[in-house]
Amino acid sequence: MNATSTDLAGASTREQILRVARELIQTRSYLGFSFQDVANAIGIRKPSLYHHFPTKEALGIEVLREAMQAFKDWTVAKERSPQAALDAYFCMYRNGLHAGEGVCPAGALAPGWDCINDELRQAVRDLRSAQVLWLTGVLGALASGRKPSAPVGELAAYVFAVCQGALLAARMTGRVDDFDESIAQLKRSLAS
Repeated sequence: MNATSTDLAGASTREQILRVARELIQTRSYLGFSFQDVANAIGIRKPSLYHHFPTKEALGIEVLREAMQAFKDWTVAKERSPQAALDAYFCMYRNGLHAGEGVCPAGALAPGWDCINDELRQAVRDLRSAQVLWLTGVLGALASGRKPSAPVGELAAYVFAVCQGALLAARMTGRVDDFDESIAQLKRSLAS
């Protein structure tokens, strides 16, 4: 795990739990970690986790809520042209989600879809919807004055899906170049 004691220094126990859980979700998947793994990484007893999160599902939901808020904050962080916004989105996926080392926290829940509760599934859907809606606006602004090759909402869903798949492919190989090559192809397809 990449979280070091300096990453967690100064953070409240709750913040530490969330940081460690997010990293475990992104690197091991939601089904690939336990409360004991989180407790061990922070250096607390497992029962202490229940003071902050009554269930693993509650912890997963909060990780996704934080990811949603971070995405919303990122979208309003600064004024960008539509092209700069789209390029920043690709960069956020590549660098912010650590292409080659991890996957999106929402995407990491897909393999265990039938094993997670409805509230956790809804948190995944909400994060996807927020990104697709934002992408729809950006791609619509980019298409201004020209007819896009497909309805803008479908293009937005396509961009989201390619970014998720590119992260997954890069994670499988450990090569960020695999992410970059997929995104380069995506950009070419959007330009045509």
